[in-house]
Amino acid sequence: MTAASFHTDTQGDHCTLYLSGHWQLGDAPDGEALRAAVPEACRHLNLVADHLEDWDSSLAIALLPLARWCDQQNISFNTDAVPQGLQQLLNLATGVPVYQTQATERSDSAVTLLRNAVKQQWHDLRDTLIFLGDTCIALGQWLRGNAKTRRVDIFFFIDQAGPRALAIVTLISILVGMILAYLGSVQLRQLGAQVYVADLVAIGMVREMGALMTAVIMAGRTGAAYAAQLGTMQVNEEIDALRIMGISSMEFLVLPRLLALVLVMPLLCIYADIIGMVGGAIIATSMDVSVIQYISQTRDAVDWLDISTGIIKSIVFGILIAIAGCQAGLNCGRNSDAVGMAATNAVVKAIVYLVVADAAFNILYDKLGI
Repeated sequence: MTAASFHTDTQGDHCTLYLSGHWQLGDAPDGEALRAAVPEACRHLNLVADHLEDWDSSLAIALLPLARWCDQQNISFNTDAVPQGLQQLLNLATGVPVYQTQATERSDSAVTLLRNAVKQQWHDLRDTLIFLGDTCIALGQWLRGNAKTRRVDIFFFIDQAGPRALAIVTLISILVGMILAYLGSVQLRQLGAQVYVADLVAIGMVREMGALMTAVIMAGRTGAAYAAQLGTMQVNEEIDALRIMGISSMEFLVLPRLLALVLVMPLLCIYADIIGMVGGAIIATSMDVSVIQYISQTRDAVDWLDISTGIIKSIVFGILIAIAGCQAGLNCGRNSDAVGMAATNAVVKAIVYLVVADAAFNILYDKLGI
């Protein structure tokens, strides 16, 4: 059995690489050795394997770097004189482009970059407004009883977004309540007013933290799930199939998810408020505040107006989360990487929407004196 060997023959800018011997795993030279054997002046490389004996995929692995180097150097690479199987392996390997990151150098000016960024943001805003308009049309069809929205889908997503989220909402809410109580107690203890920690926790949870923290949880949990579900359907061409059958994706896919979040978010918000107050009570009782005092202070501090402000926030937050998740899923590309990017974009957009909406609500409540 002859060992693997190779040599080159050069005539001007035409080179011939001869392969001979036994090329199998463990015995074959690497691709760097083959590339080093090609002269720099070569512009046309022919591969000849007349004396090639047994070979396996290790030969194709060795020739792949050579083929890609020839492509980079604009050198023609002719493989007509090698076995057909080896030609097919090389064509298959070189047919897949080398992965390149998006961190490429750009020579654009700052003005051009700024213009492109503004244009991209404008396109995103336009697409979001169009999506919101389509959602309103689908909702109008549902209210008139003409939408292709199944009731069983609404109940399914209510179960997915509601009861199955109680565990994480409970954990986060009780910790937020404890944090609020602890931070407030540090200052109130200096004044001997520890009992007012109940007011701080109650107002903070009911008006702000209950709705906002629940929305953030749902954005990371449910919004990303919506984007991944719809993105996978986009990859599998299921949404295209629905469109061909004349079924609106807004009515059949988006509306059940939107309605489920709108119905579930107020209930989760109220639940988070109660659990947060319980977490505050755990800290307050360790500061010589009795449970009766804590409950009495909480009852006097919170009224129905405070509760309604948090509930209204939670409803709007649910709409924003559903829009961000569903839009990212429907605009997903056709590969697995696009599904991951859709889930990421859904969470990022949802959190941005939540922060902006929460700030707008607080300004509005302040102007109205609520």
